[in-house]
Amino acid sequence: MGAAMNWDDTIQEFDQIAGDRRRDKRYALVLDLRWKLIRRRKVLESGEGHTVDLSSSGVLFDSGRPLPAGLNVELSVTWPVLLHDSAPLQLVVYGKIVRSAGRQTAIRMVQHELRTAGAAVQRRLVLANGSRQAPPLVSRVSSAGGTMTLQ
Repeated sequence: MGAAMNWDDTIQEFDQIAGDRRRDKRYALVLDLRWKLIRRRKVLESGEGHTVDLSSSGVLFDSGRPLPAGLNVELSVTWPVLLHDSAPLQLVVYGKIVRSAGRQTAIRMVQHELRTAGAAVQRRLVLANGSRQAPPLVSRVSSAGGTMTLQ
């Protein structure tokens, strides 16, 4: 008979097979967003929601209702860090819906870019804070153990 089997090695091997097999690390980060369903360059529907988690290749978000798999979607995500401590940013993501269950929709990211948000976003921040100038949203973002911490 061969080498004795170690149960710890067997359990670890099983965990690697049965565990999360995604290629990219996911970060549990809740950010407000606006979504648009797009077909043939036309906006079919739009709505608001928030991210559940995201990675460099996909986003899981709460869309408020099920969205049809296979359609293209554009997400405008309110980014939690200000550019030069003054200009709000938006992460714009283009992708394809791969699945939807209940209120949650998962997309595979095709393209993404970080843009400065327009004056309308700055006005919303001012109104929400009740002041003339919106304070910086965060001073630093750090990630550890799959969760982003805003400080």
